[in-house]
Amino acid sequence: MVKNPFILAPYVSKELFCDRKEEMSNILQYLRNGRNITLISPRRLGKTGLIYRVFDEIKTGGAEFDTIYVDISATQSIDDFIKVFAQAVVAAIGHRSRIASFFSALGGLRPLLSYDSISGSPGLTITYRNEEEKPATLSNILSFLEKNRKPVVVAIDEFQQIREYEGVNMEAVLRSHIQKLINVRFIFCGSRKHVMADMFSNAKSPFYASTTPLSLKKLDVEVYTDFISDRFSENGKTIDRDTIKIILDWSRGHTFYTQTLCNECFMISKSRVTMETVYEAINHILLSNVEYFLEIRRLITTQQWALLKAIAKEGRVEHPTASSFLKKHGLSSGASVLKSLNALVEKELVLVSASAGNPVYMVYNVFLSRYLEILA
Repeated sequence: MVKNPFILAPYVSKELFCDRKEEMSNILQYLRNGRNITLISPRRLGKTGLIYRVFDEIKTGGAEFDTIYVDISATQSIDDFIKVFAQAVVAAIGHRSRIASFFSALGGLRPLLSYDSISGSPGLTITYRNEEEKPATLSNILSFLEKNRKPVVVAIDEFQQIREYEGVNMEAVLRSHIQKLINVRFIFCGSRKHVMADMFSNAKSPFYASTTPLSLKKLDVEVYTDFISDRFSENGKTIDRDTIKIILDWSRGHTFYTQTLCNECFMISKSRVTMETVYEAINHILLSNVEYFLEIRRLITTQQWALLKAIAKEGRVEHPTASSFLKKHGLSSGASVLKSLNALVEKELVLVSASAGNPVYMVYNVFLSRYLEILA
């Protein structure tokens, strides 16, 4: 059975990973020189895959660092943060003797360790006697890593989530510990650009000017075209560059949506991928997502939905309160549009980027955008 080479997981192998050589080289260089890094990109553009790729390169290139990946996107409190951080450390350690040493380093706490029967991932239950033990536990985890034989790289994904924690200034807590570390490097990854920028560029924020910033952009079109062509060819299927251009134009070159469309084309094609194959794949993708799109419609106001549809039909909007835009799409006043726009940005349904210093608004989810384009 031929495996589909267009993976939808963040990372499988370097052979199925497209480019990012410059970004990977920069990250490795920064880490080797003792820097912490802030990595910012829109969701599903490939930042998690890039981290895994960097970690893979570290492991296969001499393992000069030990690596730990922590996804805090689902955390809601300092308790959650400590739990997923500790689980990530246990997963990275692997050996029972080292796990025992780690638990000993947590002080008087007695964490309960279990393993998921399907994934094998470790799970921890930590019981605290009082609130003061929580920051102390975090300090103990970091102290354990600081004493590691090799330098340690910790990548914390969706780092902006710590601003959602109630009852604690998690930025201040983390910064107070991290600034003392010499043997541990951090990669702070985030998808909410305005929040991450405020965390690391605002002079009033604890992490101000403490990292080297790195923004992830879309892949070069020619590089991505070659990658797509090669993956089809290596697996016994042909596709011409004009057809690949249709794929990249429709998916806007956004990694996840491009990979999904290529995956669908590979799945439904025989020996040759034609333009008709691409259009059939697009139809399959949109139909399979209709329920999700309708759920979004139910969760936002009529005004927000109308604005979302208007932005989708334009593709990109630079002046959302311009009278020509409002009139063309039957929208109400500029003040009302701004209110809806802010809500859509906050809900991450609209993405804000910059063009010559001016904000540009686009529908975040490319599939949703393409669906809205064809609605009356």
